[in-house]
Amino acid sequence: MNTKRLTSLAMLIAIYVVLSILTPIRIANFKFTFEAFPILVAGLLMGPIDGLMVGAIGSFIYQLLFSGYGITATTILWIIPHAVSGFIVGLYAKNKNYDLDFKQTAFICSISALIVTSLNLLALYIDSKLYGYYSFALVFGNLLIKIIIGIILAIIYSSILPKLIKFLKKQIDR
Repeated sequence: MNTKRLTSLAMLIAIYVVLSILTPIRIANFKFTFEAFPILVAGLLMGPIDGLMVGAIGSFIYQLLFSGYGITATTILWIIPHAVSGFIVGLYAKNKNYDLDFKQTAFICSISALIVTSLNLLALYIDSKLYGYYSFALVFGNLLIKIIIGIILAIIYSSILPKLIKFLKKQIDR
């Protein structure tokens, strides 16, 4: 890994952490944020391993320092969703030779949102059972809203990412 790539990953991880801290709107167990953006950029621009690294390391730093929970028995469950998302987005981009149009970007961003929502739901279910705060309403009550917001965010990301990725590729190729 060269210095430029390592620096890019570090910046994307830092952006992930900042977006996790500064952009959340919290309602019960629902957090609306733009933290997925740098993960999508890493996956679409640099591939599956880089997307995974930004998702995993960024989530770990956030969980450790800013979530309020630190390291618990379920910390890894809260890291997995964004790590898997970054990997799958990167794999899709690599399969398409990193040249995605709006529809392809919308598709993979939507899949990513559904994966993160599903894996976060599983993490919440396991966490709530393990720590004794489970209720059906808490775990599954706002699932439809989470899916709808995820799809809306995917459309927003899809309108920005293709142009941004092309711009960033030009900067990297210099």
